[in-house]
Amino acid sequence: MGHRSKGPGVTRRLVILELTRLEAAHLAGLVTQFAELVDGAATDDGDPAIARLAPDAYDEPGAADEFRRLTEADLLDRRRDDAQIVLASLADAAQIPDDPDDPALLETVPVELAPEATGAWLRTLAAIRLVLATRLGITEEDHHSPEDPRFGIYDWLGYRLDGLVSAVEGD
Repeated sequence: MGHRSKGPGVTRRLVILELTRLEAAHLAGLVTQFAELVDGAATDDGDPAIARLAPDAYDEPGAADEFRRLTEADLLDRRRDDAQIVLASLADAAQIPDDPDDPALLETVPVELAPEATGAWLRTLAAIRLVLATRLGITEEDHHSPEDPRFGIYDWLGYRLDGLVSAVEGD
């Protein structure tokens, strides 16, 4: 992962994320599934993953319900918009050959993220990780075994998210 400054003294960066085409295709699939989950949220009351994406703002049930009623749709719309930005960024990199033995699958391709897209990427990767954590029953970082293959995508997203944060911060 790399970055280029947009000028002297400017902290906004163009981030260049390097992914294999196979990684990009898998990530695009995850983001698509996430967008579909968010799209279906209005008809899927009680989904713990959606509740985790739009957590209660108050401890008092009446106030929490009212706040959710007023803000959840807007919050989920923004999550869907962010997912669309990520998918647009991945469109070229996620093009994979039909032949599963084609070496192009493992070709590393740069995905350039303009400063405006970087925030969408950070929010989307974090949100997908929250959904996976909910589905896998992870409530704390040490609640899973890195050797358990069910947690591979969760860990990979954490790795990519950490790298993206480091690139944004200029590390």
